[in-house]
Order: sequence, then structure tokens, then C-alpha cells
Amino acid sequence: MKKYDLIVIGSGPAGQKAAVQAAKAGKRVALVEGDRHLGGACVHRGTIPSKTLRENALRVVDMRSHAQLFSFSVRPDLEMAALIESMSDVLGAHDQYIGAQLERNGIDRIHGRASYLDQHRMKISQPGGAEQEIYGANSIICCGSVPRDVPHIPVDHEHVFDSDSILSMIYLPQSLTVLGGGVIASEYATVFASLGVEVTMIDRYDKPLGFLDAALVDLFVEALDETGVRFIGGETVKQVTWDGVSQVVTETESGQVIRSEKLLLAAGRVANVKGLNIENAGLQLNEQGVLSVDENCRTEVANIFAAGDVIGPPSLASASMEQGRRAACAALDIDLGTFSDLIPAGIYAIPELSTVGMSEAQARDVYGDPIVGVARFEEIARGHISEIQDGQLRMIADPKGEKVVGIQIIGEGATELIHIGQMALVYGPQIDNFVENTFNFPTMAEAYRVAALNVLGQRAQKATYVSSDLSPSYSMSNGR
Repeated sequence: MKKYDLIVIGSGPAGQKAAVQAAKAGKRVALVEGDRHLGGACVHRGTIPSKTLRENALRVVDMRSHAQLFSFSVRPDLEMAALIESMSDVLGAHDQYIGAQLERNGIDRIHGRASYLDQHRMKISQPGGAEQEIYGANSIICCGSVPRDVPHIPVDHEHVFDSDSILSMIYLPQSLTVLGGGVIASEYATVFASLGVEVTMIDRYDKPLGFLDAALVDLFVEALDETGVRFIGGETVKQVTWDGVSQVVTETESGQVIRSEKLLLAAGRVANVKGLNIENAGLQLNEQGVLSVDENCRTEVANIFAAGDVIGPPSLASASMEQGRRAACAALDIDLGTFSDLIPAGIYAIPELSTVGMSEAQARDVYGDPIVGVARFEEIARGHISEIQDGQLRMIADPKGEKVVGIQIIGEGATELIHIGQMALVYGPQIDNFVENTFNFPTMAEAYRVAALNVLGQRAQKATYVSSDLSPSYSMSNGR
């Protein structure tokens, strides 16, 4: 039986980083992956495929916006494969890259399905029926997640899809019903609508993306309307059936009936631990269907850690990578170094949304009366040049208007633009820094300066209100 300092189960973002971190520390590491390809759901069914589809949807939107220059329309029988035609090349390259990285770092790559025999020993069932047993002083579970089952909604992967199978559709449908109002539902709904599909979203909550601040959600709802997505909120789905001919029929508790060619069930995800026999190691899933861990990603069993989607939100590839690294360091008593909790969230809908730091609601709970500076993309020269006018950057500051505590952005490029705010929060959150430093012009980054000026204007108005000695000429009425 082979013995390892660390066994990592799963080769997604968390597993990959965990294995490499441990190997670079000179430890003997095994990476177990059931799929013949490396990368996990992130690479093969989630992040990369869906973002490839999104990029092509944006190209369609761009072509439509320049209809006077081009004679353009999307073919009604367009195959999905044509919209993600570059995927095989991307996946192949990624698999080779990860494989080379594992080999370069001396990591044993084991193709097979792992199952715990106890907290140290695992059985690996390999293709062809062979089995082997391995021992790990420590292990990290990085198995990712799978779509949550809903008993009364029969997913057949032909007419009714889940978030893992939606991109396996052969043709682009004419109509699509999306059940859910979370991140995955919002991303796919807006992407398919941008491709010309008639989309209806149904959710039990009144508005989508309810974990975001109301101001950002309201802007997103406006964008849904403009994209052509019909959102039905505050509804519970009673049943979903296939009519046997051409349509999926969705009935709600209130009696509404929605018919569409295809349906996507996006009701959240749960830990992918089927067959892992975690109970043999003394583990079980919590009420949310994921593994509970502490701040170092350690489970209730001291030598077993978990990272990535298997431990639940934020369920971001970026967060998973850092969790994997953190888990490996904690397991092997390696100095963790500086670990920032300021992980930006990115929602790749159309338009994008991204946040970092405190929300406005959180700042209100902490400070009572935060100042929010707003920069509308229609005020930014680059926004006009690039036709990115429907968006805004919201800079959340403390009540004195001196420090940034959070950034929220909606609009194309939000997931890139957010990193300026992230670095500011970590290294220099003073509002005046955004005003006293020069940004390239024209760029979307100028929005930070505009939002900061808006904060300064409100700061000056507050100062004028509380001090009669302050000269009125100092007051800035419009923040610019």
C-alpha cells in the first residue's frame, strides 16, 4: 500500500492548487480524479463552457447593435456546438497544462474513484475493475458539487436539463424556461435571451439575486427587461411535464401555465460526495448538503480537510483555489502567509455583476449611515466609445467619506474592473487616493474617480450641515 503525506480528491481549481502547494513543500502527494480528464466541473461543464457561450452571445448582441452595417440573424436551427466550437481545444490545452504541472511537481496522478475505508485509508476503483488501496496522513476533499435534485421536476437531459447538462442541447431552442433566480439561473437566462431565445424565469423569491443589495438588483431587473427575459417572482412550481410532442409544461401553485421548448432547473448545488463513503471517515454533510469546515478548511475530523464547492458558498473558482492552498498549508503545518478574506464575487450574466468588501446593507449595520458614491457608465467617455452605458459603479464609504469599505459594479467588464477596488480595500482604502491619482483616459477605470468625487461631494455637504463655520464654497453639489 502506497503512503502519502497528502491525498487530494478531485482535480478542479481547489484540488489542483492544494496538490501543487503541498508538492512544492516537498511532501509526497497523490491526486485522485475519477474523470479521464483533469480540471473538474469548472473546466468541463461549468465555468469555461458557459463563459465561452457567453462570449459568443455578446458577439451576437454586438452584431445586432450594428444591424445597419451588417445583414445578420441567428439561424433557427443553430447547433449548440457551433456556439462553443472552441471548447475542445480549450479543454485539451487545459488538460495538458494541468497534467504537465502535476508531473513537473512529482505528484502521483491516480485515475479512479476514491472511497474512504477509514480516516486515513482509501480504496481506489480504477477503470476496468482494478482496485488499489492507498494511505494518506492527511486528505483534502475537493470533489466539487452536483445539481440539487427536486423530486417533482424530472430532469431527463433531453427536454428538462440541469446546470451540468444544459450545454449538451443539440440545437439552440426557440424558448426556454429557467427555474431559479440565483447566479446560475441568471447567467444562463440572460445569455440565452441575448442569443434570441424567448426566456421565462420563475423563482419563489420576488426578485433574482436576492443576496445582493437592492439597488444592484433593481438595476439587474431593468437589464432583464431590456434583454427580453420575462421574470415571474414569488411563484412556486407545482409540476413540470413533457407533453410528449414539442413542449415542456410548467404549472405554478397559483395556476399559471408556461410552455417552452426546453427547461433548465437551476435550484442550487450540493456536495459531490456520492460513493466517497465519508461516513467511514467520521464525516457527514450538514443541513445545506455540504461539508462543514473551520477557517482553515478543516472538517470535524482533524486530518481531513475540504475545499471548493464541496463546502458551499461562495462557490467561486477563485475562492476554491485559495481554499485549496489554505487547506494544504494547514494540513501540513506550512506557514499560511497572508490570507485576505476580500475575495471578489463575479456573476457572468449579461450584464456582469461583481462585488467586493461590504455591501451597502452590511455597511449600514456596521456604520449606521454610510456614504455611497455612484459613477454611471453613461458619464464615462469610454462607456460611450465602447457602447457600455447601461451600468454603474457604486463605491461604499464610511459615514465620514474617508475610506472605501465596499465596491459594487454592474455592467460589461465588471468582473475585471472590480480588482482595482479589491486592491484599494487591501492596501489603501482612502477615498482621496482615487481623486489624487491619474487614470488613463479614456478607460472604464475612470469610474472609480467619478464615484470618489461623488463621495467627496456628499462628505462636503455633511460637513457643511454640521458646521456653520465651513465655507459654503467648499460644498460640491454634483461630485464632479
